[in-house]
Amino acid sequence: MNHLQGEDLLCKQLGYEFKEQRLLRRALTHRSYSAEHNERLEFLGDSVLGCVVAKYLHDSFPQLSEGELSRLRSNLVREQTLVTLAQQLDLGSHLRLGEGELKSGGFRRHSILADGLEALFGAVFIDRGFEAAQKVVLNICMPYLEKVDVQNLGKDAKTLLQEHLQSKHLSLPCYSVIATHGEAHAQSFQVECVISSLKITARGEGSSRRNAEQQAAQAACHELSLQT
Repeated sequence: MNHLQGEDLLCKQLGYEFKEQRLLRRALTHRSYSAEHNERLEFLGDSVLGCVVAKYLHDSFPQLSEGELSRLRSNLVREQTLVTLAQQLDLGSHLRLGEGELKSGGFRRHSILADGLEALFGAVFIDRGFEAAQKVVLNICMPYLEKVDVQNLGKDAKTLLQEHLQSKHLSLPCYSVIATHGEAHAQSFQVECVISSLKITARGEGSSRRNAEQQAAQAACHELSLQT
């Protein structure tokens, strides 16, 4: 599949057609590929995403307090949620990466996937405004948003996993860094989560050790069929 076919497929998944194709291409361009990269669009898209999700939560959960809404929003816009959504779009296959990033598997790196998705939201905002960006965000996020567990979503994956294990009187998980990738200013961490009592080993990757631990805990929760 060439770049144009890939862009057409991605637009179909987004449910959006760009007036300015250059914005789409820039949103898909990592700094390792070109000086005309997606970091400014990612900055903008982060704010667009936060606003759209905040409005959705405000309208959908009138019984929740400001603090509860804030915790829910933080959970929904965190890196691991964005990575899940980006993976569903197969976003990594559409990204334009430099040779070094391609060789090191940058198209799978969680920080790059999350940033690329936010850059897409920013590109749509510039292309046609907030209403169009809101439709794209909700189109991508709605299947996830409709499954929101209000009781547990404010809790991060590590907390939820710990509470579950404690309720079963099982030993707590052990987290360890097993690999790091990238330059010092843009490292990616791989963490392993081991629950010895259940013989479960799960792995996660993130732009910080904390994010990677959350990813690993999320994977462990998935094996235990917990919702996070």
